[in-house]
Amino acid sequence: MAYEGMAAPHHVVIEERKSLTVSGVEDVERFDENSIVLSTSKGAMVVAGSDLHIEKLSLDGGDLKVEGDIDSVSYEDDAGPVKGGFFSRLLR
Repeated sequence: MAYEGMAAPHHVVIEERKSLTVSGVEDVERFDENSIVLSTSKGAMVVAGSDLHIEKLSLDGGDLKVEGDIDSVSYEDDAGPVKGGFFSRLLR
């Protein structure tokens, strides 16, 4: 359980590209057999592959287990476009 102001621990474990375990999951936004989009304590995560199915989901504990053929795991940056010049981007 996360304390107020503290993010839940976030871990990702992939085994043989057939099994994915994620902790720190806050919500599953959408899923089908080719992709799963979820919110984690470290940002939005996208899992891509084929024959994906959710084996276990516990939002109380923040745990997710996915089985299938995993092609990629990526994070989406929620920061949006960077405004300003070179130095503002550098000092961001």
